[in-house]
Amino acid sequence: MSNLEDVKNILQKYQIHPKKTLGQNFLIDQNIIDKIIKSAEIKKEDHLLEIGPGLGLITKELDKHAENVLAIEKDTLFTKILKEFGLKHTEILEDDILNYIKKNDIEDKKIIANIPYYLTSNLIRNLLESSNQPKDIFLVMQKEVAKRICEKEGNILSVAVKYYAKPKICFYISKNSFWPSPKIDSALIRITPIRKYQEGDKFFFKVIKSGFSSPRKKMINNLQALEIGKEDLEKVFKENNISVGIRAEKLSLEEWIKLRDALVVF
Repeated sequence: MSNLEDVKNILQKYQIHPKKTLGQNFLIDQNIIDKIIKSAEIKKEDHLLEIGPGLGLITKELDKHAENVLAIEKDTLFTKILKEFGLKHTEILEDDILNYIKKNDIEDKKIIANIPYYLTSNLIRNLLESSNQPKDIFLVMQKEVAKRICEKEGNILSVAVKYYAKPKICFYISKNSFWPSPKIDSALIRITPIRKYQEGDKFFFKVIKSGFSSPRKKMINNLQALEIGKEDLEKVFKENNISVGIRAEKLSLEEWIKLRDALVVF
């Protein structure tokens, strides 16, 4: 079942055109929306935080299933539209989500969002590195990014997510479930925090960023930016059974942690 006509009517009423630059692709497939609600295992007593509700297609369903929903929308016009729906259990707040995270306690929140792809990495890092992480996170994101996050090896985002949380792909979503249709398929990923951010994590991510600084080069060469001699690095690699010729993307989280523990003494 599609909500396309409802979306088009709202857009026409308010003379809105979807903005490609803002990644405005509306999820119109009601079956997919229902699957998101089911996957999130929503209870009446849950405190839900929806990021970027847009035209409220997911918001309306959240309002039916929980008695405490906060929907944060950056767009002034979308905020106005959402407030006209008269939702019973939902507070509509106009704000930038990254600013909101910095200033407010989200520890009891279950996050649900269909967000623009360009915001994905920054949002996840801010949620997981917050001193008061949310209880659970459900994000619709680019399929390939979701798959990379869940793989044993990966990029900086993948390592960061697995360091702080347990990621799992709930299901894939066809690009045809959106309007306008994007060029790529999506996925709903569940990210459940398991580790709190600590001050010592700064060094861990300094090591990771150095390792990934030139992805095509051997990581041992990149790590010399930490002002550690190559001979010392070779010794650390050998002691931890890590190949001196390895590239950063091939390391597992466990190997990154071993390197962190070994390099912190230098």
